[in-house]
Amino acid sequence: MSEPHSPTAARGPDLRRGPGRLLVLLYGVFAVGAASRSAYQLSTRFDEAPLAYLLSAVAAVVYAVILFSLVRGGERARRLGRLCCALELAGVLIVGTWSLVDPGAFPDATVWSDYGMGYVFFPLVLPLTGLRWLAPGGRRTSAEPALNDPV
Repeated sequence: MSEPHSPTAARGPDLRRGPGRLLVLLYGVFAVGAASRSAYQLSTRFDEAPLAYLLSAVAAVVYAVILFSLVRGGERARRLGRLCCALELAGVLIVGTWSLVDPGAFPDATVWSDYGMGYVFFPLVLPLTGLRWLAPGGRRTSAEPALNDPV
């Protein structure tokens, strides 16, 4: 357990343990992957599918902000992370539905096309997990009781 005045106590439980560590890893991989893919596509093939490539770039930025929020900790970073997870989930649902209803709208897939099917549905599962992890009380350790836990 951390000291009341330590930086860890101010930012919440340590991300070196539990599901936070896996979320940091996955969001890091997705941020780098989506950024490098979209940078290549935007610089070499923009005219083929501009909407898809721009949406992949937006996804990369959203992933990077969520990654920052997970690593940074603190209440403001948590709120920003929750906002970006909600934006990511909305993007996955909107683009996923749009790509199924009108496949011609996306001549090339985005990270969020078909609800992230090309990425084993991680783009759909990650924001749900991130929202849960970043929720108030979502990052508890076994030593920290929840508000409604019996004392």
